[in-house]
Amino acid sequence: MNPLITSILISSLSTGTIITMSSYHWLFAWFGLEMNTLAIIPLISKHHHPRATEAATKYFLTQAAAAATILFASTLNAWTSGQWSILHPTTLPVALMMLIALTMKLGLAPMHSWYPEVLQGITLPTALLMSTWQKFAPLTLLLMMFNDLPQNTLLTLGLLSAYIGGWAGLNQTQTRKIMAFS
Repeated sequence: MNPLITSILISSLSTGTIITMSSYHWLFAWFGLEMNTLAIIPLISKHHHPRATEAATKYFLTQAAAAATILFASTLNAWTSGQWSILHPTTLPVALMMLIALTMKLGLAPMHSWYPEVLQGITLPTALLMSTWQKFAPLTLLLMMFNDLPQNTLLTLGLLSAYIGGWAGLNQTQTRKIMAFS
């Protein structure tokens, strides 16, 4: 891949993350998440290999479903409350939809089944980029949104993800799958 194109994609990744992390409006947060998704897909599929194409397709479909859920939940939140604020979800169904969508974007258990398969089909530097940088924006939204809710929810998600990841990672021999389950 051309170094200029790679630098544009990396700067788009950082711009999307900064937009998402600095917004208090759901539409801007959604825009930043989608900017991240659209910037990493060419990096995933830059090696013209069937596994890379399969990984890019799985990643796109999963992230598109999560983004549609975020957009629907934020629209429902704006409809019921009249505001697009991230900080206070108005109803329990909106909060649950947002929680499911953000855990899908993060690859947390129990919405993690796509993540090891995607990481297995990409190169190690791209897997490292996806395992670190791609997690900052959804994690920030999760922490901003669920500041009011009981901490048991976040604690349960963390423990469940650590338990399932550790248990499933015991049987793996490939580096990227171990990294995905860790």
